[in-house]
Amino acid sequence: MAEMSYRRLGRAGLQVSVLSFGSWVSFGGQLGVDQATECLAAARAAGVNFFDNAESYAGGESERIMGKAIAELGWSRESYVLSTKFFWGLTKGPNMQNTLNRKYLLHAIDGSLERLGLDFVDLLFCHRPDPDTPVEETVWAMHDIVGSGKARYWGTSEWSADEIRSAWEIAERHHLRKPVVEQPQYNLFHRDKVEREYARLYEDVGIGLTTWSPLASGLLTGKYVDGIPEGSRAALPGYEWLKQTLTDPQRNQQVRRLAAVADRLGCSLAQLAIAWCAANAHVSTVITGASNVRQVNENLAAPDVLALLTPEVLREIDAITGPGD
Repeated sequence: MAEMSYRRLGRAGLQVSVLSFGSWVSFGGQLGVDQATECLAAARAAGVNFFDNAESYAGGESERIMGKAIAELGWSRESYVLSTKFFWGLTKGPNMQNTLNRKYLLHAIDGSLERLGLDFVDLLFCHRPDPDTPVEETVWAMHDIVGSGKARYWGTSEWSADEIRSAWEIAERHHLRKPVVEQPQYNLFHRDKVEREYARLYEDVGIGLTTWSPLASGLLTGKYVDGIPEGSRAALPGYEWLKQTLTDPQRNQQVRRLAAVADRLGCSLAQLAIAWCAANAHVSTVITGASNVRQVNENLAAPDVLALLTPEVLREIDAITGPGD
């Protein structure tokens, strides 16, 4: 396995492993503390230093599991980077759900830190934009959270380029801490935001990217070409919305053609898809997920494939998948 490399988070000084490990779907839904501990240990052994989470994952249980697993592993706090994300909330009420208002954000950070068993998170994301709260209020709240020492940096997830630029310019105008990172979906079938919409942001504001769903919710593993296998993500309660996408005949035909490219390169389809995301220089880290140690080790071997992605191979992949979106 190739040695893990590290990239700066945009213009920020923070360095993150080019592949990282996230807890969405798996922690709380598929994995308890013991299995999560094994997966985290395998990821760390491969050189991963960034671990992604969110308040809403498994209703807060994902944060609890990750916190307990890290405590069990005894990692020193300076040796890893950890994130969480706020927007949907965990309790009902007009100020506690689907918001980025100051009341909610300052309440949410305390809850997350308690569940994680930590004094601070390294990255704090606004999980979605909030059209009902002035951006200035959100920017001030995130600035204050970072200033309090409860987070080191802040950023956004699935915001439009205009929304990110607006937040950045408000921070610039008032000498506040700026958003340094965006967390968008990015894979062979979902490319527009990263490759086109955000194009000006990389140079203009120096935003970094922690991208999610490199395998398009499992579609790019090839395991759905013959339907939905038992125990897969699409078979989980609450993920019925994925079935139509994962069983799309056209997409699965493209997956078959991509699998032939992977076979020729001597790698798995998942490794090819993850390496393709990492080949984009604007991507600081690709967040991977797994429900067992075998998947962790397979996914984290993707850097070995990066050197095989020549311009010719990348053009062949583009010819199969098209521009995406």
